[in-house]
Amino acid sequence: MPENIELPGASHNKTNQVERAVDTPADFTSPEELYKDLITAIKKYHPSTDLSDIEKAYETARKAHEGQFRKSGEPYIIHPLCVAIILAELELDKESIIAGLLHDVVEDTVMTTEDVAKEFGDEVALLVDGVTKLTQLNYQHDKIEVQAENLRKMFLAMAKDIRVILIKLADRLHNMRTMQYQSPAKQIEKSRETMEIYAPIAHRLGISKIKVELDDLSMKYLMPDVYNDLVEQVNLNRPGREAFIKSIIKEVGMHISNAGIEAEIDGRVKHFFSIYRKMVNQNKTLDQIYDIFAVRIKVDTVKDCYAALGVIHEMYKPIPGRFKDYIAMPKPNNYQSLHTTLIASNGQPFEIQIRTYEMHKIAEYGIAAHWKYKEGKTGEKDNQSEEAKLSWLRQILEWQKEMSDNKEFLSSIKNDLNLFSDSVYCFTPSGDVKNLPAGSCPIDFAYSIHSAVGNKMVGARVNGKLVNIDYIIKNGDRIEIITSQNSKGPSRDWLSIVKSTQAKNKINQWFKQELKEDNIIKGKEMVANYCKTKGIVLSDITKPEYVEKCLNKYGFKDWDSILAAVGHGALKESQIVNRLNEEHLKTKKAEVTDKDVLEEIVAAESKEKAKKKEGKGGIVVKGIHDVAVRFSKCCNPVPGDEIVGFVTRGRGISIHRTDCVNIINFPANERARLIEAEWEQGQTAGDTYEVEINIFANNRTGLIVDISRMFTEAEIDVKSMNCRLNKKEFATISVGFDIHGKEELNRIIDKLRKIDGVTDITRTAG
Repeated sequence: MPENIELPGASHNKTNQVERAVDTPADFTSPEELYKDLITAIKKYHPSTDLSDIEKAYETARKAHEGQFRKSGEPYIIHPLCVAIILAELELDKESIIAGLLHDVVEDTVMTTEDVAKEFGDEVALLVDGVTKLTQLNYQHDKIEVQAENLRKMFLAMAKDIRVILIKLADRLHNMRTMQYQSPAKQIEKSRETMEIYAPIAHRLGISKIKVELDDLSMKYLMPDVYNDLVEQVNLNRPGREAFIKSIIKEVGMHISNAGIEAEIDGRVKHFFSIYRKMVNQNKTLDQIYDIFAVRIKVDTVKDCYAALGVIHEMYKPIPGRFKDYIAMPKPNNYQSLHTTLIASNGQPFEIQIRTYEMHKIAEYGIAAHWKYKEGKTGEKDNQSEEAKLSWLRQILEWQKEMSDNKEFLSSIKNDLNLFSDSVYCFTPSGDVKNLPAGSCPIDFAYSIHSAVGNKMVGARVNGKLVNIDYIIKNGDRIEIITSQNSKGPSRDWLSIVKSTQAKNKINQWFKQELKEDNIIKGKEMVANYCKTKGIVLSDITKPEYVEKCLNKYGFKDWDSILAAVGHGALKESQIVNRLNEEHLKTKKAEVTDKDVLEEIVAAESKEKAKKKEGKGGIVVKGIHDVAVRFSKCCNPVPGDEIVGFVTRGRGISIHRTDCVNIINFPANERARLIEAEWEQGQTAGDTYEVEINIFANNRTGLIVDISRMFTEAEIDVKSMNCRLNKKEFATISVGFDIHGKEELNRIIDKLRKIDGVTDITRTAG
């Protein structure tokens, strides 16, 4: 935890106070003592003496949890009491503290949400319900699904009342403080969840009091060696460092006082995770981190902040490029302060932070500062001031609606909340500040303005100059997006360029909407093919009652939406078919008769016989057994192509693609010799098949080299290559090579299309 060093300030200055972190009561403290601590903490900031509702909540929780114990062996009531104390340390309103005391009664006892509402009102019941996990969910195999669903519920509850997350953070903080009593596996699981989700949320809401402790506790369990080593290194020169900070504070205090500025000055050491994050992001050792320790100056007004900065820069030499003005350009979580790194007279770099008392309060308490007790107005929030801070929450709620897949939702949340990602500040042409993840490009900027701007983007100017769309934005860049109504929308390549989760989601959303029809067709094919591989009759499992169950499970309105989701990859065809088949089998089990059993036996025997009719290369020819099968050279079919057999005179059966020119142009008398054929599933995996394609391209130097390189990189053995050039310098290149199936062929064709100059690619069809 950050340490604070007190200095008796100069007489002109206000008395310095050591910053108080969120209180941590000792383990095995009795509930009675903790309750007294809670009342004391509330009375410090609550002007009223009527605490009867809090007493009633405590008695209710104590009775409800009677006979329950924590892993440490303590009575369970200790946990809700400690959560309520943390909320009181954040100076939250009465409803929040009552909800903190009752937050586990619905989940762990016989009490219901209705009981809570009846006793303590709807407001408290809403808060308790928002914090309560979805215990009734039955995902027997997938923890990720459970985690994602619980987070979805929590974010929706946050949208109704932000105090839900404040209670949840207090709950998680106390659980992390007592994590030593859990199993090592549980320690790692909960610490990872805390580091990936809860600590970043505390950061987004600006509650550094909780955020710094969650960070350090998570690190302690996730990276014990790194943590212990860091603690050791930081504490190594503690006396010398404290003496240095005290001398700086004394010197600064004197000059600030002489300048006629009233200020409160203290020193602190950065918390361990913050140091580690800097070391990782900047690839530095501990010795190279400038701001391990900092001096903090708190003043009355913004004007005093800049006046104090002038005094400081006159006293010490500032390090170029190390000054940050977060007052003029606050961080996304509303953090404001002046940061400057200076060189002391002994050559030691150190950081000074200058802020007003109000800014300090917001930095420590964040959004919790808006929920303090207000007589007669408990729980009312200032909508305007919250609007900007909660824009991030609105974004998450949009993702909730858009993402059907829980794993995709969880991944987006984690990426967006990544603690290790830095930010970059840039400007719109009108001078508005935009905050984006480090490494962002103009596409990220365009989507941060509006999805319509991103979708119609055709180029960008940075500081008045045209740049590529993959240009890396730097701090202070002024960016102008060029749009066109003729734009066909974003490219899939953009997904690999953009950095922000917001941009990725909006691009994916565009493809889902724009290509819905195509996705439905693709999804339909994928579901049908999967059914075919598993021997499932599609019409049997797509009855309305089965489809209804599937729609409820994945939260879709109609069958087409499910097919579209399968088509663009949000859902796996196996998920859908298996779910439908499950429902079908449940019904079938109840209706099975002796006749059905006999029919199944007959069907199994027929299947066995069909296998014996297999010809060359995994081909099954209907109604024909033990006959020579060969692949036609005119159209070169490969697994995945639709095929047909042709009964030749004396050479067995020749296999053609259904789009083969020779088949299409067969005379009527010859068509009677066509026979149904199909690929035997699972039999062709190791086989290779010859295929020939025609590449049409504008001729240029190095074209053949680029084509050859692509085949080499894909480890494809080219059997033949023929090039022809017409008078207009237009090249036709015929390439013959071996392939495993149509999927691999499509991948090869997609890569070839990206080669500069290639205009079209076709397969030979006779």
